[in-house]
Amino acid sequence: MDMQQAQIGLIGLGTMGSALALNIAEKGFPIAVYNRTTQVTRDFHQEAGDLAGNVVPTESLEEFVNAIATPRAIILMVPAGTPVDQQIEALEPLLSPEDLVIDAGNADFHDTNRRANTGYKMQFLGMGVSGGEEGARHGPSIMGGGRQADWDRVSDVLNAIAAKAEDGTPCATRMGEEGAGHFVKAVHNGIEYADMQMIAEIYGVMRDGMGLSAAQIGDTFATWNEGPLQSYLVEISGKVAKATDPHGGKPMLDVILDKAGQKGTGRWTAIEAQHLAAPIPVIEAAVMARNVSARLEERRVMQDRFGAAPQGFDIDSTVLEKAMIAGKILCYAQGFTMISAASEKFGWSLPLPEIARVWRAGCIIRSSMLNDMAEALTEDAERNLILAPFFANLIEENIPALRQAVAEGIAKGHPMPALASGLNWFDMMRTARGTANMIQGQRDFFGMHGFERLDGIADAHGPWGA
Repeated sequence: MDMQQAQIGLIGLGTMGSALALNIAEKGFPIAVYNRTTQVTRDFHQEAGDLAGNVVPTESLEEFVNAIATPRAIILMVPAGTPVDQQIEALEPLLSPEDLVIDAGNADFHDTNRRANTGYKMQFLGMGVSGGEEGARHGPSIMGGGRQADWDRVSDVLNAIAAKAEDGTPCATRMGEEGAGHFVKAVHNGIEYADMQMIAEIYGVMRDGMGLSAAQIGDTFATWNEGPLQSYLVEISGKVAKATDPHGGKPMLDVILDKAGQKGTGRWTAIEAQHLAAPIPVIEAAVMARNVSARLEERRVMQDRFGAAPQGFDIDSTVLEKAMIAGKILCYAQGFTMISAASEKFGWSLPLPEIARVWRAGCIIRSSMLNDMAEALTEDAERNLILAPFFANLIEENIPALRQAVAEGIAKGHPMPALASGLNWFDMMRTARGTANMIQGQRDFFGMHGFERLDGIADAHGPWGA
């Protein structure tokens, strides 16, 4: 192959980079690849099989850049943070003003904002990619951020490699300027944390409360996946629960240490929500739960001192299914509210209906509910999702089950932080007169902060004096 025929380039042949490169090659786009470790590049090309003819392996940055037809488009799949800055710094002297660098890693959107405004010689695009290795290889969900002209330059490639929804629409969209794509990806990851945590809490109730075996729990999840909860995470939860350890024959779940890892994206979402004054308690609870899971020895000491928490109790599995439906809707509603807050603050005009559509396939949180969410947001993007008639009816139908599951679970000592947080948020949101008047009174008492009265008088003070 003529080295100049590579239509696009990719740097970083780790798990995600390799999968994405093969996806691009398979869709008929010749791709130049480079990895800092030369042997990785050679191995990748050798193992590409029938796709090797569409892969141009290179062993230096100069050779890599020269292998791509101009104007060049280069995807970076390197670890987030400083490595991205270092890679851009190394590339910049070799590129022209019309060339385009695309950061497709799990970047902090603040870093993407900074890079978009750095004034590089070449152009820059931020791109969130969701779906894990399988998604990257066969069709991810893609969330872009940057100039429309830069997105348009590579949209043919991105639309080709993206997952396709049931209606055939590619799950790839430009979200807005600067770090908009990486921001939406961060919220996606926060929802992912929350969805996984709620499933884990329901699993705990079935295991410790109802005494079900892992296989029985797997069957329950598999049944739920055929109804309103149909989603990737419920589907794989059923498969995980039914899997058997090949080394000892026990259920796989029974030999996995209960210490959840995290790469920080859920934490970023929780932190940014505070800056935006956007309440996302389900996601915050999920991040907290992962942090608690890491405190293994401390938890063992606590159990020795206070006794094991969970007690058995009877609850119908249909109640748990309904509780999950309510919890899922509340979680997504919080996520979209946070996206709206960011859209206003950063001036991005984030397209909420399109975001729901992009998440319908390829990504980790793909779910049949997202079709209805996209429709509801198309009707009125400014309305809270739970006020859309379709979801308001679902909430009315399923909130009693969530309340029952949380109340009985907590009464019996079952940790349910995410589900309980969702319920508390719902109860606060549907209370027209809450209790913050007491907080305002307290603030005025000790700090003369003032408050607004019901009769409309602003900056009022109470009779308590200095």
